[in-house]
Amino acid sequence: MCGIVGIVSTEPVNQQIYDSLLLLQHRGQDSTGIATADGPVFHINKARGQVREAFRTRDMRSLLGDMGLGHVRYTTKGAAEREEEAQPFYVNAPYGIVLVHNGNLTNTRELSEDLFRIDRRHVNSTSDTEMLLNVLATELQGQIKGLELDPDQVFDAVTQVHERVEGSYAVISMIAGYGLLAFRDPFGIRPLILGRRHTDAGKPEWIVASESLVLENGDYEIVRDVAPGEAVFISLDGELFSRQCAQNPRLVPCSFEYVYLARPDSVMNGISVYEARLRMGDRLAGTVAQHMPLGDIDVVMPIPDSSRPAAMNVAQKLGIEYREGFYKNRYVGRTFIMPGQAERKRSVRQKLNAMGTEFKGKNILIVDDSIVRGTTSKQIVEMARAAGANKVTFTSAAPPVRFPHVYGINMPSRQELIAHGRKIPEIAAELGADHMIYQEVADLQAAITEGTSITDLDMSCFTGDYVTGTITEEYLGWLERTQLS
Repeated sequence: MCGIVGIVSTEPVNQQIYDSLLLLQHRGQDSTGIATADGPVFHINKARGQVREAFRTRDMRSLLGDMGLGHVRYTTKGAAEREEEAQPFYVNAPYGIVLVHNGNLTNTRELSEDLFRIDRRHVNSTSDTEMLLNVLATELQGQIKGLELDPDQVFDAVTQVHERVEGSYAVISMIAGYGLLAFRDPFGIRPLILGRRHTDAGKPEWIVASESLVLENGDYEIVRDVAPGEAVFISLDGELFSRQCAQNPRLVPCSFEYVYLARPDSVMNGISVYEARLRMGDRLAGTVAQHMPLGDIDVVMPIPDSSRPAAMNVAQKLGIEYREGFYKNRYVGRTFIMPGQAERKRSVRQKLNAMGTEFKGKNILIVDDSIVRGTTSKQIVEMARAAGANKVTFTSAAPPVRFPHVYGINMPSRQELIAHGRKIPEIAAELGADHMIYQEVADLQAAITEGTSITDLDMSCFTGDYVTGTITEEYLGWLERTQLS
């Protein structure tokens, strides 16, 4: 999971890109980067850390041009500590291409071999984004029939990229002297949305981004989501071209975007994240009512921030008082997306503090958006008991995470997942909770897709069913041996 944005404007874009990345900061905190195009010249600045600490005034002044893209990184492939693996990546031929990517490629072993032995291209990092850039560059080179580049040649190249690349990918790239290209994998696993606004003179300005809130903040109208398998190309003068580039596209978005990753004020694939989380609370309330006497619950309490909508509706539907017992330190990053288990564990108590007056002598029902490794959950139960809670029931608005997530979320090892190989009472015992209640898989799917034409979601981390159909037991074993979370 990362956050990406690209803009074609009639004025300098450096500040617009910076502001957009601030809005996407929740999607990645390891590193960030901005690239702009001033005519045929690229200007690139990237660094470790968050947006506010990465870019200085001198950096912003050097980012010249009316077209640009940006990225915030959450490491799923490559090394989090290596600044050279921050995006964007650049290749000088053909024409010069800069690229950012949100997702995770699952055939990197094959791509690495092909790039070296067939394409004769050198990849200087372990990042799958650099591989994707070089595949795109190779295919674009093969489509060029003269000096000039036209949108059809670009789209033919993207068609070949879809043929070679497996996994999830939402991509934004710039081709020097020509324009901005954005495309999405044939299953639309990772989000990408297109927006437009007009200048006072009536000229169009375009934006593509991971989440709709970026468009709204910049006063862009939402045009539509980029379709699965589709590519859009925006020329330097603001003309939009688009084409479906995949043979059998179908929309199967990642359910975890709605559970945790996205901001609640975003709309993805026509689905309000906030409203989906409210419906998760409705469904979870029904499961809670089936599994325990409601008289055993005094208050319903969320883990801030992403579980608040679900917790509010659990309390409302069950007729139980809603209280805020955990105070969040907003200057600590999201623990789930921090690199390394030790870093996550150390940050939990820095992030949350339990207020004793809300816990003392009460039977607490805690609602969290999900439970992955159990690091945060176990410490939360300990904090609740230390604050005086009588009984602690822990609930999750998502089903048990029992399988690795290979499409852009850092869950490579089954052994790290608290639900893997354990029954629910065993999970409760591991967390130290009196009761443990999870959302049902069917209820999560219904909560997200209700009122839409979407019929399928990627729920592989809950079910073990991988939508691309290319994930084998051998691949999962290799992933566990080679990737650190």
